[in-house]
Amino acid sequence: MKIVGTIRSKRIPIAAGVAALGIALAILSGWYKLFRVEPDISRSAEEQFKYGSIGTEAANGLPYWIWLVLPRMFPEYLPGPGGYLSLGVAGEEGHEMPIGFTRKTIGFPRVGINCALCHTATFRTRVDEKPTIVLGGPAHQFDAQRYLRFLFDCANDPRFNSANVLAQIRPIHQLSFLDTELYRFLIIPQTRKALLQQRAANEWWNDRPKWGRGRIDPFNPVKFGTLKLPIDNTIGNSDMAPIWNLRAHAGDAYHWDGLNTVLRDVFLSSAIGDGATEQSVNLKGLAKIRRWLMNLPPPKYPFPIDQTSAARGRRSFNDRCASCHDPGQGRTGKVIPIDEIGTDRHRLDMWTKRAAATYNKFAKDYPWRFRGFRKTNGYVAVPLDGLWLRAPYLHNGSVPSLRDLLEPPPLRPKLFYRGYDVYDPEKVGFQSQGPDAVREGSRYDTSLPGNGNFGHAYGTDLPPQEKADLVEYLKTF
Repeated sequence: MKIVGTIRSKRIPIAAGVAALGIALAILSGWYKLFRVEPDISRSAEEQFKYGSIGTEAANGLPYWIWLVLPRMFPEYLPGPGGYLSLGVAGEEGHEMPIGFTRKTIGFPRVGINCALCHTATFRTRVDEKPTIVLGGPAHQFDAQRYLRFLFDCANDPRFNSANVLAQIRPIHQLSFLDTELYRFLIIPQTRKALLQQRAANEWWNDRPKWGRGRIDPFNPVKFGTLKLPIDNTIGNSDMAPIWNLRAHAGDAYHWDGLNTVLRDVFLSSAIGDGATEQSVNLKGLAKIRRWLMNLPPPKYPFPIDQTSAARGRRSFNDRCASCHDPGQGRTGKVIPIDEIGTDRHRLDMWTKRAAATYNKFAKDYPWRFRGFRKTNGYVAVPLDGLWLRAPYLHNGSVPSLRDLLEPPPLRPKLFYRGYDVYDPEKVGFQSQGPDAVREGSRYDTSLPGNGNFGHAYGTDLPPQEKADLVEYLKTF
């Protein structure tokens, strides 16, 4: 009896040990499959800008294999053929993903976005020409809201289910048995649930004008989502801005209304706006990109310039424009009061003192906390480097060309199409009328709230020849 009792007493701790080991292995396997973080790939600064993580994948990344097959499953929710490229993102040969999309393994491969998605421009000098990619330029051709709506529409479709998604993944990638079951019972259902939750959280979009190609509302989503401020009726639709040549902009106010004067804050808040969190934001990666952008040159105008005409135009620029747009002048890079400039004020009114104070308290327990957010009373008079590629013009992108900008506001186009990347050297802007622009672009109606094309009447009273000379000179920036 003593022998039997001894054997039994030993079996109990052995069984408990085996069970504990099994539990530990299950926990370790779950961590490995769902949460392990693989180190970032070492890249050049340029490649980091184009494809490197800024920390958006942990909280807002999409599972890579799901992201990859969605255009094949739901092409009817895209603007046209070409998958994600139809949304106006820029793609490079030899790269599996468009510029501005990142791939990072956090348990499983996830897709995030980075700064380059909204700050990479393309242009063509002819219809039959391959697009030229300009890093750091305003992504006038990219429809950010349409991309998000595509994801939401996919998730809202009953065909978005584990069986269908796995059937699309299977021909292009062989998941292991365990990975297949994780996708079937956890990853695919949770992805759909998260997208539907985001869709519901962004219903406020539906009451405001669409962003369209080349525009974004960068701060209302931050106000309502990140800062948890009450949803109001403001409209923050803004043109995407260039971020090249940052050293020349040192000391300027940043964003269209100058709501921050600290460049580090601008980069960190942009990452937060793109979906990074206090814990996940990639501080080293952002610093590397920021250093590279300090000296990234603006692009040269790609067409011939009449130097004689430009020389005459320089005189008009010095008389009419230099005080606000010539680096080193007193008002360049500073906020011009809205009562003076007279442009559409919706973007200005969107950002409030309460929002600025709340954002400065965001991440207050982290060493990189924000300090520079503020409320202003106007829009920034920006330097004009690379001006030719910044079309359409004004903070809301409401004027398609430089020629149009020099017309009195009542004579400026009231309806045009933006996002078509074939350039018009005569008007100095992108082609915004005609069947190709209609097919490839987004309709822009200046009568809608936030879309006004009035104000900034400087130079509109010049004689026709002086306007032509001024435009010729502006091509040289």
